[in-house]
Amino acid sequence: MAVSVVVVGLDQERTPLGLLERVAFSEELLAKALAQLRDRLPLSEVVVLSTCLRTEIYAVVDRFHQGVELLHEFLADRAGLSVEELSGHLDVLFDDAVAVHIFEVASGLCSAVVGETEVLGQVRRALEVAEAERAAGPVLSGLFRRAVQTGRKVRSGTGISRGATSLAHVALSLAAEHLGDLSGRKVVVVGAGDMGESLVTALDTRHDPSTVVVVNRSRHRARELSEAVGGRAAGLDELATAVQGADAVLVSTGADTVVVDRDLLAPIGASRAEEGRPPVVVVDLAVPRNVEPSVKGLAGIALFDMDDLTAHAGRALEERRGELSAARAIVAREVERYRADERARGAAPVVAALRARVDELRRAELSRRRARRGDLDSAQWDEVEAVVRDVLAKLLHQPTVALKEAAGTPRGERLVEALRALFDL
Repeated sequence: MAVSVVVVGLDQERTPLGLLERVAFSEELLAKALAQLRDRLPLSEVVVLSTCLRTEIYAVVDRFHQGVELLHEFLADRAGLSVEELSGHLDVLFDDAVAVHIFEVASGLCSAVVGETEVLGQVRRALEVAEAERAAGPVLSGLFRRAVQTGRKVRSGTGISRGATSLAHVALSLAAEHLGDLSGRKVVVVGAGDMGESLVTALDTRHDPSTVVVVNRSRHRARELSEAVGGRAAGLDELATAVQGADAVLVSTGADTVVVDRDLLAPIGASRAEEGRPPVVVVDLAVPRNVEPSVKGLAGIALFDMDDLTAHAGRALEERRGELSAARAIVAREVERYRADERARGAAPVVAALRARVDELRRAELSRRRARRGDLDSAQWDEVEAVVRDVLAKLLHQPTVALKEAAGTPRGERLVEALRALFDL
């Protein structure tokens, strides 16, 4: 049976935000999804990558069509749709195309903010969760680790990450554009996870707000972030108080439901409109969305979500477009190296068996000859053994190279079978 590596998923380019958020997984739900998938035939390994821009399931399958069908059904069930309704939004890649894709994803080439750095940590974290759930094995672990290494090489070897290349920077840029400036403003950050930390750090290094308030379910974590920038901390139960007087509210929590609703923002927006002041900028960086979408219609409130961030980020891409070819060249080289290593690894058991077989014959023949040639001293026998070993090593070199280079191809399979038959491996 042929084993394939496949990826089935959805991304923001082909999928409306309302649908993408229905298939997103928080880390808690991610572990449960992996537990459900890892024991399902014909899947032998699984990693789920779920970010604000994509949800993708990577799997090793021993029956391609059955495996793809299972993953389609799993995502359709998650979305509450039929497979037919979801299929128009799904992408399916297999084998070599999977390596190209995940290497590009980790390098930030598939992100709304090209070159952004946050996705690299998300790829690494997806593997860590899959390994913790014992869903990832040697194939996907190797693939994802090489993808992370490639992402680092692209960022260190090109200027693709120069400038505002994270969603946090784009969100703050968007808020600053609509308010004129964030200097002297009150900014509230709801959520103290990785994105919240990125927002707070960017506020501190690139903007000069008068007040930063970090709101989080865990007040301790909110305090850690806020104290680092001289801000204030609040628990989620204090959200209504925290947003009073805010000029910008940036929201990104791990919750699967709405955290900031219309009722909370309506009186704040109405007051703002009556005073003739610029609208409060509310940026929802979460998928699923954490801000009730109907907030967009409120007076005195300017709501932006991931679709708006993507459009805003497109303008920044022009500054780094020249770096794309260099980044893609690095990805292409790393993909080819990965493929070569995988081919060599596939040939390794046969090469090892061949060398072991030849070494076994060498030892047996020399032992038999030693018993007959008592006229040779130890030094002479050492020289004989060295000559025999060198001759055999040279004899095996070319077959070994040919097998490794052809591994994973029809020619490689023929060579493997020939060696097995010729040497009784």
